[in-house]
Amino acid sequence: MIDIGKMHENEADALGVVMWDAIHNTDGPYSQAERMAWCATPNTGPDWADRLTAQTVWVARRDRSPAAFVTLAEAGYVDFTYVHSTAQGMGLFRRLMTVLETEALARTEPRLTTHASFMAQPAFAVLGFHVIHHETVARGDQLLKRALMEKIL
Repeated sequence: MIDIGKMHENEADALGVVMWDAIHNTDGPYSQAERMAWCATPNTGPDWADRLTAQTVWVARRDRSPAAFVTLAEAGYVDFTYVHSTAQGMGLFRRLMTVLETEALARTEPRLTTHASFMAQPAFAVLGFHVIHHETVARGDQLLKRALMEKIL
């Protein structure tokens, strides 16, 4: 059974694990070196928790454990969207993004934007996002390709 709701106060470290797993255990175009530069270890601790609590965070829980999450920051920016490798293909990204979009509309945001990895771009495109431009960002000694994407609400 899947439950979707706001992030619980003690879930930040578990969401760091979901993020790390999605980066490292999902098929995609990034090399092992690029994945390590992106996220070498799961995010944990007070700085990570503060970053999440500064946003609105929705979590999909399977058997009460986080399986996926999305975050909505200021000005309609979708900062994090990750689905644990064992929960992919269950429609969690779509379900979470539907809740996120409903909140953005209630806030009267005119659009949503995100920086989507190459792995995430097709999923965002299916939901109506389009690429504004492709870009490359440096993470350590690696250059990661991504795209700035938006959806007009």
